Amino acid sequence: MDELVVLCTEDGKEKGTARKGEVHTANTPLHFAFSAWLFDDAGNVLLTRRALNKLTWPGVWTNSFCGHPGPDETFEEALVRRASEELGTTVKNIESVLPEFRYRAVDASGIVENEICPVYFAELDGKLDPNPDEVCEFEWVSMESLKEAVKSFPFIFSPWLVEELEQFPQ
Repeated sequence: MDELVVLCTEDGKEKGTARKGEVHTANTPLHFAFSAWLFDDAGNVLLTRRALNKLTWPGVWTNSFCGHPGPDETFEEALVRRASEELGTTVKNIESVLPEFRYRAVDASGIVENEICPVYFAELDGKLDPNPDEVCEFEWVSMESLKEAVKSFPFIFSPWLVEELEQFPQ
């Protein structure tokens, strides 16, 4: 069954649902999502490379994982669910870092992402077993290394990763 996403108004109020498979088009309506950054015990961040079969930004390096809260699901519940579905793992110590983050980006194929997308940090609490339909590669890197790579080669990263990184507290 196709996952439902929660549509919203410009001021962040729910206004119904739509099937995920039908909502991401050239005219994507504003909807809720979240973005998660996982850290290991050494303070390194998990970067993932989106699977080559992804509808938007296939093969692009991005933050640890993203997703959409379903109807009647909190962002934190959705984050825990997607950690399992996408990375085959569990998370702990979830922390909201950019609760008001919002972005709109257009993929080379013309598909639009249009999301109110709070950003969270969390810690890995298990082994990784990424779903190959979601992730084709992953790498643990220091935030300093990531910032240098984004500065030098922003085009190999998802637009939301670049925007989020710019907005993180120093």
